[in-house]
Amino acid sequence: MSEHHLAVTRAARYYQLGELSIQTKHVWFVCHGYGQLAAYFSRHFAFLTEANPSTVVIAPEGLSRFYLQGNGGRVGASWMTRDDRLHEIDDHINFLNQLAEKILGQCSPTVKVTVLGFSQGTATVSRWLAQAAFRPTHLILWAGGFPDDIAPGASQGLLQHLLLTFVIGTEDEYISLAQAEAQHQQLQHFGANSQFIRFVGKHELNRAVLIKLATAGH
Repeated sequence: MSEHHLAVTRAARYYQLGELSIQTKHVWFVCHGYGQLAAYFSRHFAFLTEANPSTVVIAPEGLSRFYLQGNGGRVGASWMTRDDRLHEIDDHINFLNQLAEKILGQCSPTVKVTVLGFSQGTATVSRWLAQAAFRPTHLILWAGGFPDDIAPGASQGLLQHLLLTFVIGTEDEYISLAQAEAQHQQLQHFGANSQFIRFVGKHELNRAVLIKLATAGH
């Protein structure tokens, strides 16, 4: 038995909050964690567009969806698993590159871009941006880390002088403060302009921290 792969065209889903135009000043790309759906994840960022009509939020969804329990009920999405992972990574990078080209093509060349990855989404956005045609204004890695399989040259090209923020809850069940702090220090060697934010909470987003980051970005 031999394994083969065939490139196919498929529909990739994303959600948009706010109206894109040449007047758009800030675009947020936000990537969910394992087992989440972009429709629900994006609601955490609705306040951004409600407070400022010149801000648009784009929430892409992982290409693999599945039932969270058994064979029915709630559905979640995943960016990748360990099975055939390299092809899944390539598929998502291609999806996100096409999405960014579509979205940013409708904006001014001076638009600010914030990219936020949560949990599993941190690895997805990191791998994507290491190969993307643009550099964001701000990269936020929330409750996750920067993958160690990105080539040092690509890491340096992305992170050099980049505003990078790590965010972690003090009671996060999946990543410890020590692990997050160690990675934060490691990425500083690539020249990132980085900061580390802790909040009292678990493996979750935090509204107060999001407001702080959004306010600093305007």
